[in-house]
Amino acid sequence: MRRRDWLAGAAAIAAVGPARAGAATLYRRGNDADPETLDPHRSSTVAEAHLLRDLCDGLLTYDNRGTIIPGAARSWTVSGDGLTFGFALRPDGKWSNGEPVTAEDFVYSLRRILDPATGAKYAEVLFPIRGAAAVNRGEIPANALGVVAQEPLRLTIALEQPTPYFLELLTHQTALPVHRASVERHGESFTRPGNFVTNGAYRLLDRVPGGAITLEVNPHHPEATTISIPRVAFMPTPDLSSAVRRYAAGEIDSLAQLPVDQIADLRRRFGTQVVLGPSLGLEALVVNTRKLPFSDRRVRQALSLVIDREYLADGLYGGTMSPAYSLCPPGLDNYRTPPETEGRKGLPIDHEAQACRLLAEAGFGPGRPLTIEYRFNVSDNNRNTAVAVSEMWRDLGVVTRFVYTDSKTHFAHLRDGGDFDIARYSWIADYSDPQNFLFLLQSGNDGLNAGHWSDPAYDGLLAAASAERDLARRADLLYDAEAIALRELPWIPLMHYRSKALIAPRLHGYHPNLRNAAPTRFMRLDA
Repeated sequence: MRRRDWLAGAAAIAAVGPARAGAATLYRRGNDADPETLDPHRSSTVAEAHLLRDLCDGLLTYDNRGTIIPGAARSWTVSGDGLTFGFALRPDGKWSNGEPVTAEDFVYSLRRILDPATGAKYAEVLFPIRGAAAVNRGEIPANALGVVAQEPLRLTIALEQPTPYFLELLTHQTALPVHRASVERHGESFTRPGNFVTNGAYRLLDRVPGGAITLEVNPHHPEATTISIPRVAFMPTPDLSSAVRRYAAGEIDSLAQLPVDQIADLRRRFGTQVVLGPSLGLEALVVNTRKLPFSDRRVRQALSLVIDREYLADGLYGGTMSPAYSLCPPGLDNYRTPPETEGRKGLPIDHEAQACRLLAEAGFGPGRPLTIEYRFNVSDNNRNTAVAVSEMWRDLGVVTRFVYTDSKTHFAHLRDGGDFDIARYSWIADYSDPQNFLFLLQSGNDGLNAGHWSDPAYDGLLAAASAERDLARRADLLYDAEAIALRELPWIPLMHYRSKALIAPRLHGYHPNLRNAAPTRFMRLDA
């Protein structure tokens, strides 16, 4: 086995320094939405990830530059065949009630998320672990999972096949630990204030439904004395225009999302406080392929052909997004330049005429217009996008009706199999690998494959890629799979993300990064 000791993370934490005299006591942090849950094993959104990154330490975690650093584990080893990972836990790791964090805590937690009784919508992230998929399908018992506590502070994880991004998976909220005694004592209410026992830098102090979620430093955390900000209030900001007004009034110290139609004005008003950065994310339209006429590929292709992605990204979003002709954004690890779908990209083709022909072949035209129910989670940006896309479709004679709800309701509706025609969907990569985008469309992944598309050839290519050890060959297999998805268009890509934030001058330690990771413990706030 080859050994990897990661000490840089501890040095980075120490560099933050203890709280200073005159430092602010509360960081008011804008968050995208009100979280549906704080249970790591039932969570699935970016807003939840930001909170859970402060509340819980996985075996590995991120610093404020998006670098993987030690979390609950102080070091790890990897076998020569890439199938076995050994982790040595920190001897000073403690839960917020003072109890030690042990290897058994991670055994329990990984079994819990994969147990079908938990109902985790995101369990597939951990399927590289040996036996994980079979446990999740109820085919084998949870204790057959390839996770073993060798000693109180030593954990071994065995994989089904080599997974080049596995260490990054362990930073994800699905791999976060929960306190077994609290879960068994409080059941569904174990995440309520007063019940929630966490092992991260912060613990839950208060939660106002639809309002602020306030955390305070966990005094038992190994780095508690180095943390500068004693309290942080995560404030949901779905109304971005209102959030900007609150920021301008000094009521919020940072915003993680901005109204893109105001970017030019925001830059004029706030200058360098507007911070743009890289991101691995996709905004797409999910098509319900279970129902007519959206099960007809010609309809999906026609709708995609007339979408002017350059206008959306540059005209509507002010250059804060990039036009997307692929599911995978460029720049992913372990991949090549993604294939692209056909669309308005200066290609020598009359897209509107071709789209009309496709709709006519599918039975739609002037005497029988196509009617679409377009669902989205309400925000200024999402509303503007929906209106713009519907205008592009109107040139085809398409009639669009909007249905919009808050983020929590919208994504729960999609995950739980609710009916829809076409729905907005956003995805921020959990790790920098094409598999993290392409697995969304695998058959049976109903929690995330909301349109229930299924293609045996696509599934076969993903299966072959998962068993392929040659990274170049693996990239070719994933490329071929994405090419199928772009031909069939069960998801219509619109734009790839860039991170957009407002950062007050008194907040220090925020660094835009590809993972969009900004743990509060690495930041400092002046009074």
